Amino acid sequence: MSRQHSDDEPRELSTSEQFVFTPPIDIYETDEGLVLYADLPGVSVGSLELQVQDNKLTLLGKVEPQIPEGARPLHKEYEVGNYLRSFILSGEIVHSEIEAKLSNGVLRIFLPKAPKAEPRRIQVNTG
Repeated sequence: MSRQHSDDEPRELSTSEQFVFTPPIDIYETDEGLVLYADLPGVSVGSLELQVQDNKLTLLGKVEPQIPEGARPLHKEYEVGNYLRSFILSGEIVHSEIEAKLSNGVLRIFLPKAPKAEPRRIQVNTG
C-alpha cells in the first residue's frame, strides 16, 4: 500500500534546485553619467561578478542557501538563487572608469560619460 503525504506532514525538499532571478534595477542620469542601483540580497562582494565586454555590462550575483549544519530543509517559502542582468551600453560611457560598490545587498554602479568634445577650428593648408 502506498502512503501519500498530507498537507500537514513534512516533506523533504531537494537542495539541488537553483533559480536565476532578474534583479530589480533603478537607473538615474546625472550630468557626469548614469547611476544604477540593483537589489541583490544575499550577494557578497566575493560572489559578485561585474564585467564589460563588447559594450555589454553583465552582473552575476551568486547566493548560497543558508542551511544550518546537520539540518535538512522541510519547508521553504523563500527561494534562493543567483541574480543575472545585462545591459547594452551607449558609446558615450567610459568603460575604464566604471565604479561599483556593494552595501547591504544593494549594488551601486556608476557609468561615467565621456566628456563632450569641444568644437575646434581646423586649419586648412594649400598644396
